[in-house]
Amino acid sequence: MNLGDRLRSVVRLGGSAPQDPIYVPDPPGVSSRNFPDTTSAGAAEVLGGEWRESRGHRYLAVDRRYPVGHRLGRVSVGDCLPAEDGAWPQLSLLMGRPMAPMPNPGPTLFVDLETTGLAGGAGTYAFLVGFGWFEGASFRVRQFLLAGYAAERALLEEVADLAARYGALVTYNGKTFDIPLIETRFLFHRMSPPFSDVPHLDMLHQARRLWRPRMTSESHKEGDERTLTTCRLSAVEASVLGHVRENDVPGFEVPSRYFHYVRTGDTNPLKAVFEHNRLDLLALAMLTATAATLLQEGPAASRTASEALGLGRVYERGGLIEEARACYARAAGLGGSCVVQGEALWAYGTSYRRAGHFDLAAEAWQRILALRGCPAHITKDAAEALAVHHEHRLCDFHAARLFALHSLELTVSATRREAARHRVARLDRKLGRPLTELAPLFSSA
Repeated sequence: MNLGDRLRSVVRLGGSAPQDPIYVPDPPGVSSRNFPDTTSAGAAEVLGGEWRESRGHRYLAVDRRYPVGHRLGRVSVGDCLPAEDGAWPQLSLLMGRPMAPMPNPGPTLFVDLETTGLAGGAGTYAFLVGFGWFEGASFRVRQFLLAGYAAERALLEEVADLAARYGALVTYNGKTFDIPLIETRFLFHRMSPPFSDVPHLDMLHQARRLWRPRMTSESHKEGDERTLTTCRLSAVEASVLGHVRENDVPGFEVPSRYFHYVRTGDTNPLKAVFEHNRLDLLALAMLTATAATLLQEGPAASRTASEALGLGRVYERGGLIEEARACYARAAGLGGSCVVQGEALWAYGTSYRRAGHFDLAAEAWQRILALRGCPAHITKDAAEALAVHHEHRLCDFHAARLFALHSLELTVSATRREAARHRVARLDRKLGRPLTELAPLFSSA
């Protein structure tokens, strides 16, 4: 049983909420004046926020509004405005569901945390909770700073109040890290987590699906021509939006800057952390809007073969098969890398095979075999599929044997090699051929 399950079991057992800590006087020789005041008025001035108080404890709230003309690279806030209800109908597709309105009414909320570490568990705190949402023709960001651990419950209560107003949640790697961590903090205080029943889109997975192939094998056709090998949010932001951050605080420095503030009361190192969090939220919102716009405009909106391939996968997961096939066809025809073309043709053929259109599927697999430089595993699968097609549907045993030998030559797995040898032997019996040593008929080049 993991920590979250154990905490949930405690909540189910009932009991009153924990009370605020009882005041204990400083031991002899120790004065509270030796400890910094982390809730001073100067801290609010430095960070541009205001102190809020609940249960005798204070936390900082910072609000920012980005107008319609504010830009990150090639994209402005005005390019990203969602529908009137503050959400995009394409969000359900990005979540892998059929396209439909969100079950909960309300706009989309973007969430990003800055924490005291990456280990997770009860010892890791979210010292900065950042929210973003579109409001009218602008994008708003609200951030809450945990000035002291005693104020955590009060801060979480305001987080819950804000989260209750929204119909969908968007994070970046939030399903793995942010949301489990914040839920742990709620359960620690015997509070109901506010995000349990809210539809959640983790844009990290969609960024990998839509844009990672471009980063590793292609460059963007507009603006920045860099090629990237990571799906860190700042890297995707540079590749897709064309915005390169300057003087951004490295992620590994974030906890140490907070601990410095707790020890000394010096808020200045946190200014860069707040700006880093705001940029994360703004970039996340713009990337979500970019993906939703691609889905709305359709296959022709994809600018690269890899983007068309990723778009097709999103459509297919959402049940829009015709749109997915159009994307795969576009990806195969845009002249991208052999890897992208091969994956697109394989997805195109597999889609038709599932629908029972075997001749159309076989045409796609034949095109894979004609690709020079196509990865061996895609070529092998195509040759194997063609062997099955010619043996069982066309009864062309000669062609089936050639394709089976081709797949055998490219197969590495011992189990798959044995299955391919068995297929060749069966075809030899059907053709009345003697069982001779299998000689390779194709070059693996």
